[in-house]
Amino acid sequence: MNRRDFMCGALAAQAVSPAAERIRIGFLGVSHSHGEGKVQVVQQNPAWELAGICEADPKLRAKYEKAGVKLLTQEQLLGDASIQVVAVESAVKQHASHARLALEAGKHLHLEKPPSDNLKDFQALVALARRKGLLMQMGYMWRYHPGINAALEAARKGWLGEVYMVRGTMNTLIGADRRWEWGLFRGGQMFEQGCHLIDPMVRLLGRPAKIAPLLRGHGAFQDKVADNTVAVFEFPKALGVIMSSMLQPGSSQHRAFEVFGSNGNAVVRPIEPPALQMDLAKPAGPYQAKSQSVPLPAFQRYVGDFVELAEAVRSKRPLAVTPDEDLLVHEALLRASEMM
Repeated sequence: MNRRDFMCGALAAQAVSPAAERIRIGFLGVSHSHGEGKVQVVQQNPAWELAGICEADPKLRAKYEKAGVKLLTQEQLLGDASIQVVAVESAVKQHASHARLALEAGKHLHLEKPPSDNLKDFQALVALARRKGLLMQMGYMWRYHPGINAALEAARKGWLGEVYMVRGTMNTLIGADRRWEWGLFRGGQMFEQGCHLIDPMVRLLGRPAKIAPLLRGHGAFQDKVADNTVAVFEFPKALGVIMSSMLQPGSSQHRAFEVFGSNGNAVVRPIEPPALQMDLAKPAGPYQAKSQSVPLPAFQRYVGDFVELAEAVRSKRPLAVTPDEDLLVHEALLRASEMM
């Protein structure tokens, strides 16, 4: 098993030695919908010590203070040399500027997705992290998903044969009170949530030669939000289709990531809780020549992210997903969102 497979697969269940010194982490913003879950995961992981949060919203500040979380100013967070890592969980518009502040202060970084609304800013962040020798981990929530990683492993090792199609569905249901957040960006739902499946597809197949997005607003709302979106990706020997809508009730059970090859396919559906069906024409790797349900470990969002990040900080080793891969993913996302 290579390091990528280990780090992206088994790390989510890896225990951290209680004797190891805890790594101090602070949050620069917690307003993103993933922020609360990540604060809780950090608090539950013995590798981490939560130094506090920096948040401008008074309601959020009061909520976290009531829960016993220390409130920090930006100066306290970035100026404290004992805080080695900053997690940026602010509004998407602030991701790039907050990430730059953390990196300039010499902090390793966990950066919520999408990292910026343009390619230039993200390229600058990657260059800054490299120049300073700092880790910058992207917050795509399924990079440590056992089913998706098993499907990617089967494709990379040739067990599926020649991959000719990758298909992903990432739908949700968003009410009128939150649509404005998605409407800040041309890509709408594709930019906000389709990114989670563009990520594994591009890491598997590389840079798309062409991308054809369809970003439409089909909901019965008085706005121009792209709430019903599809993007078709053309690779040298394969096609990709990512569908992402914010109009589907009961959407969680229909979210899926599918990889099709000349020897069979790997279908993750639903994504949460994880379920993987492998269907092969000929036996390959650990799989038989038939349709089979693949046993998977339990999955909790964000756990694997912070396990790997702690290991990388301590060992001074790079993350499993490289900065070059992150750049390819973000470029593809922006193209699929008609934002470059």
